[in-house]
Amino acid sequence: MRTIIIAITTLLSLNGIQAQHILRARVVDNSSNLLVGVSVVVESIKKNGTSDSTGIVTIDNIPTGTYEITFSHVGYEELKMRFTFPLSIDSVILVKMKAQEEEEEEIIITSARISRSIANIPTRVETISGEELEEKANMKPGDIRMLLSESTGIQTQQTSATSANSSIRIQGLDGKYTQIIRDGLPMYSGYSGGLSIMQVAPLDLQQVEVIKGSASTLYGGGAIAGLVNLVSRVPGNKRRLDFMANVTSAGGWDFSGFYSQKFKKTGVTLFSSGNSNRAYDAADLGLTSIPQFERYTVSPKLFLYFTDKTVMNVGFTGIFENRVGGDMNYIREGSPGYFEKNKTKRLTGEFSFRHVMDDHSSLQAKASINNFDRRMEIPDYFFQGLQQSFFSELNYVHVANRMQWVGGMNFITDKFSEVKQQGVDPRDYTQQTLGVFIQNTWTPVKWFILETGLRGNQVNKYGFNVLPRVSALFKITPELSSRAGGGLGYKTPTVFNEDAERIQYQQVLPINPDNTNTERSAGINLDINYRTKLFGEIGFTWNQLFFYTRLNNPLVLTGMGNGEKQFLNANGHIDTRGTETNLRFSYKDFKLFVGYTYTNVNTHYDGQKQWFTLSPHHRLNNVLVYEKEESLKLGLEAYYTSPQKLSDGGMGKPFWVCGFMAEKLWEKFSIFINFENIFDTRQTRFDTIFTGPLQDPVFRDIYAPVDGFIVNGGLKVRF
Repeated sequence: MRTIIIAITTLLSLNGIQAQHILRARVVDNSSNLLVGVSVVVESIKKNGTSDSTGIVTIDNIPTGTYEITFSHVGYEELKMRFTFPLSIDSVILVKMKAQEEEEEEIIITSARISRSIANIPTRVETISGEELEEKANMKPGDIRMLLSESTGIQTQQTSATSANSSIRIQGLDGKYTQIIRDGLPMYSGYSGGLSIMQVAPLDLQQVEVIKGSASTLYGGGAIAGLVNLVSRVPGNKRRLDFMANVTSAGGWDFSGFYSQKFKKTGVTLFSSGNSNRAYDAADLGLTSIPQFERYTVSPKLFLYFTDKTVMNVGFTGIFENRVGGDMNYIREGSPGYFEKNKTKRLTGEFSFRHVMDDHSSLQAKASINNFDRRMEIPDYFFQGLQQSFFSELNYVHVANRMQWVGGMNFITDKFSEVKQQGVDPRDYTQQTLGVFIQNTWTPVKWFILETGLRGNQVNKYGFNVLPRVSALFKITPELSSRAGGGLGYKTPTVFNEDAERIQYQQVLPINPDNTNTERSAGINLDINYRTKLFGEIGFTWNQLFFYTRLNNPLVLTGMGNGEKQFLNANGHIDTRGTETNLRFSYKDFKLFVGYTYTNVNTHYDGQKQWFTLSPHHRLNNVLVYEKEESLKLGLEAYYTSPQKLSDGGMGKPFWVCGFMAEKLWEKFSIFINFENIFDTRQTRFDTIFTGPLQDPVFRDIYAPVDGFIVNGGLKVRF
């Protein structure tokens, strides 16, 4: 009898084991983007799982029977589905989730080194994408200055009155502390950072991702103030062919074209553009407020889809530009006078290979090579050099039930060679950086996600740098969430920044590694996000950010007593603190955006506190949009900038800049017109931009627009 009982018990146990089944599902949104971090719960048997980096969730040991399974994800409508086990099919089930009304929640972020929806990333990332990106492109089709400068916390600083060269300032810090990358690859740093945002046309961008505050742990040195990641378009399931033509009242024209198509095993994208402007003097001073320039860009990419799990792409970008500003008579007639010439050639190659090893792991290798040649020339002086840089990275991603790991290493070389001039010490350098990094994203409970990271970089001549980082996301309620984070950053010394750019690097001595050290920073931020419906009809979103960054021993351009200048570490620090407030209201076809930035940046050198130059305390952004879907877009903008301290000890004047844009859309094409700076706000109307004679001007800081009221309009065609 005992033997029979044991046999029956064993058979029942085996039957119970055989009756345990597995759910494997791939979760995507309506655009077929993979959703990472989706919570999947079988409530009746207390089982759950989370989708990994490939969008797949696996739940095993499900007994025979019918169960209701809940799929939930912040920013998406909760989805309940019933499944009967054993399932009738063995393949992975495709589950589609519908995004909630706020469209920005659909955005998938890549710059935080994990592909997740924006609502599910502990690192605070802001995006410019979709319709907003297209609207900004209508206003400035030739470059991305306006696209960035009209965001809260970001200031585009013009460094040359005549060539219009500009850099990005995030939270009041100099542009050299912001790292600009494209598709995760560093392409605009050091010498190649010159003219960078002036030479990127937006038509082939899918979105722009901005991380404010230290991102050095993610991408290495230089990202002390923040990171801007330009994300390119990739081939979709349908062929895409876009053209844009634009002309301006200031004598400018822009022509751009983008083509993409995906075949069975291959895909291609091709972007090309031509941008030009005649010399334009808005103030009738005899000096260019917009330089004369011609620029041509070509960028083909090839995508190879070996299998569903293995993808490779290779691409090339060439940008060629001639730019000259200065005395209008010199440009038009060749008469003697002041001029500033820039001739640039930017060549970039890139490579990426990604292989999904299994449902939990993937491996990626990527690399880029950059060649940037620039010649700057003014009367009796020129500066010319070639920067050659190489970047390579290998990273591994592993997703467990509640954890996601990213680890890898990269190697960067940066070599600058200057064309030799008699009596000038060459500013040549070669820098090599070997970095290793690891990042963990942990979701212990549904309402809390913790992200921690650590990077170690070994830089020749400047030693080893350790960069920890931590960020946390609190999903307090479906309407209320908060992020908090902080990290360390560093930047190796370089002569290539705004201070040297303003004087065309004249009499700037080379960096001496024996008497300079890396600049080091520590920063923290906290934000609060709230969304609701007011009066049942008005959509309302509020984001409040608080930030603080301290930069120790910053490099300062110091006079050496004989007319020469050298970058040396200051005895002290810079700190920036402030807040950003972003409000969004939506009602039917209307949307109102209100943004306010308070920034307080100060230097603390030799025990003396000073207000940092060109850092206004207050900026206000207001944008009202009316949009009839696929029919009409109207936009009204107003931006205020408060007074700011200038480098000559003076104070800049406060000013408003207002604009209006309209676009009429049909199925295959649209026409647009933009009235920029409709009240003709110009620094030359209320302040000076130079002193001395026109033939040998001494330029002051440019803190307000100099090109004034301009109308542009054009045509966009889609096939």
